[in-house]
Amino acid sequence: MQPGEARLAASMAGALDLSALKARATAPPAPPGGAAPAATPNVVDVTEETFQTEVIDRSMQVPVVIDLWAEWCQPCKQLSPILEKLAAEGGGSWVLAKIDVDANQRIAQALKVQGIPAVKAVLQGQLVAEFSGAIPEAEARQFIAALVDAAGGAAPPAADAPPEPEDPRLIAAEDALEQGQFDEAARIYRDILTAEPAHPFAADALRQVELMQRLAQAGPDPVAAADAAPDDIAAQCSAADALVAAGDIEGAFARLLDVVRRTSEEDRDQARLHLLELFAVMGGDDPLVTAARRDLTNALF
Repeated sequence: MQPGEARLAASMAGALDLSALKARATAPPAPPGGAAPAATPNVVDVTEETFQTEVIDRSMQVPVVIDLWAEWCQPCKQLSPILEKLAAEGGGSWVLAKIDVDANQRIAQALKVQGIPAVKAVLQGQLVAEFSGAIPEAEARQFIAALVDAAGGAAPPAADAPPEPEDPRLIAAEDALEQGQFDEAARIYRDILTAEPAHPFAADALRQVELMQRLAQAGPDPVAAADAAPDDIAAQCSAADALVAAGDIEGAFARLLDVVRRTSEEDRDQARLHLLELFAVMGGDDPLVTAARRDLTNALF
């Protein structure tokens, strides 16, 4: 390991907090604004204010099926009860997010809804499947089954489940990190995800290790390099990584949001994707992430 990498290992050794990742992965999403939990935890009403928390952030844990409906829509009244029944049967393996398109027109526009009922499935913050119109229960079951299977087929652990024994793979990854062997740690986490795509926190751990890898490969002063080359998108992304590592989260987000606002096409998409990666590193429940997500939505739409 080079001297610069050794210093990085020492400064970033505490960044990968597996206990925190475990807690974040297994805890139920907190209701926005401290509101009481919904009566049916697997069916939630979503608004523009709660979309990020209830759909995007929650989809990092389990698939989220969005039911876009309106009071005047008769086919919606046929499909919605079917989806609600299946969500109750799902036992937490997926969540139904109900969105009234009349009350949340910006969401409908952003999702390019052309008719209702419209159903869109979100996994890991990405739209992965969709259909429109009322369909029979048998077809809805097939749609949900395929979605849950794609997510690994695992429901969240029961609240009273006994603690699991320490995974030797995770111990090996932690040992590699302590020695500054980021490539080896990343390999272990990727192997875990290959074997268990729905592992509760290996994906989060891998994102943090990948951040460390990028920092180890960056130049001596990524922020100064980016300031000297404002049109170099890769340099701006590298500077954002360095700012996150230094604890200046707002500065990192602001830098990439500025790139999103002033660029277009491939440059804009590169900055947007890197910003989403840093959101995932920080965790969806971080208030700075919540605020930056709103800024990103405004910048894009």
